[in-house]
Amino acid sequence: MRQRVLILVLVVMAAVSAAIAAALVARSDRSAGRAPGVGEVQLGGPLDLVHHTGRRFSEAELAGKYRLVYFGYTYCPDMCPLGLHTMAEALDRLPPELAQKIQPIFVSVDPERDTPAVLKDYVAAFHPRLVGLTGTVEEIEAVKKAWRVYARKSEQQRGEDYLVDHSTFTYLMGPDGRYLAHFGHGTTPEQMAERLARLVAGTS
Repeated sequence: MRQRVLILVLVVMAAVSAAIAAALVARSDRSAGRAPGVGEVQLGGPLDLVHHTGRRFSEAELAGKYRLVYFGYTYCPDMCPLGLHTMAEALDRLPPELAQKIQPIFVSVDPERDTPAVLKDYVAAFHPRLVGLTGTVEEIEAVKKAWRVYARKSEQQRGEDYLVDHSTFTYLMGPDGRYLAHFGHGTTPEQMAERLARLVAGTS
């Protein structure tokens, strides 16, 4: 009898723990619609940089738009192409009315090589609405700090022939510029599209 009661208690505790875990996961998505508060990620900042067409880009141009942001560089041999392909395919999987609410953005962490002309050809290869942004070394360093992005030139380099070690997260920011979610390098287009749809539809 005592053993059956113990088993029952353990089953109830397991069920309660599972329910709490599910509620916490759901709350992480629902929190997108609330004002910033204690425990929320403080990440992001203005992207007042240089557009891939050569003109100055203003944060004001993103008013009312969700921002899907990836930091990388055009000479990246593998991570960046895969990350941008995932972003582009995820957007194409969304209903058009949702996809149009999201502005995809690629921010260079290698401004010395990624000129607007280089970026223009690069972003066009991934998605017609992808915006490429670059700037001075100082501007990019300030943006990296605000967005908590890691990027550093490899110590093994010869002139302009070098790699850049960098973080590979894709960030989703709300129309107010506030952090909503991020996607790791292993995220599939299907997974990204599913979560984007849930977040954008749920906070619009």
